[in-house]
Amino acid sequence: MPETKPSYTRIKDYLLEEIERGAFAPGDRIPAENALAKSFGVSRMTANKAIRDLVNKGLLMRRTGSGTYVVERKAESSLFEIKNIADEIAARGGKHSGEVIRLEEVSAPEEVAIFLGVRTGSTVFYSEIVHREDGVKIQLERRHVNPKLAPDYLQQDFETQTPNAILVARYPVTDVEHSVEAVLPSPHEAALLDIAEGEACLKVIRRSWSGELLISYTQLLHPGSRYRLNARVNVSHL
Repeated sequence: MPETKPSYTRIKDYLLEEIERGAFAPGDRIPAENALAKSFGVSRMTANKAIRDLVNKGLLMRRTGSGTYVVERKAESSLFEIKNIADEIAARGGKHSGEVIRLEEVSAPEEVAIFLGVRTGSTVFYSEIVHREDGVKIQLERRHVNPKLAPDYLQQDFETQTPNAILVARYPVTDVEHSVEAVLPSPHEAALLDIAEGEACLKVIRRSWSGELLISYTQLLHPGSRYRLNARVNVSHL
């Protein structure tokens, strides 16, 4: 049967297959455009298109004067949706694990009280958990919860369930508010995530509602080298 795929698609498929099977590992340089063009009997422009498409997808990275390299794949989370991090990791074929750092009652400082909608100094529940994907630390989650809405929150087993899964099972999320900023971790945060103190991180502040109920106020810290956020918008609604 004659080959029906466009030439650049054949090159893309080849590179993807080699990346998937580990022949081209993260940090490896792929064959140059001229070499790929010669191997597939196509023009350099065609080889360039195949590489450019994979660069745009975030799988390859060009370095001026050096070549094109396979990038380290990052864990990814949606900015506009509330997803259980354990489910996200499972969808990528990974294994989630959680390490509880703190789990206690605290007095709500002013910032938390404002965001959670309670009085400053009120007793709230606090959980601090490091989430791993295949053993790699990808998120430090700090969550404040209104105890009136989840009175047994502190008695849950957060090494087998995530706070998100526990709360959403009781209060399906109807609204979410996000803010995102680039920050440097504190020495304590860097130690918890096993990263250098100078490594840039993504900090996500999230409030989630179920109808009129403000369920929790959460701060998520992600190492920039291990995580990325994505957003998809239906422009017909804009």
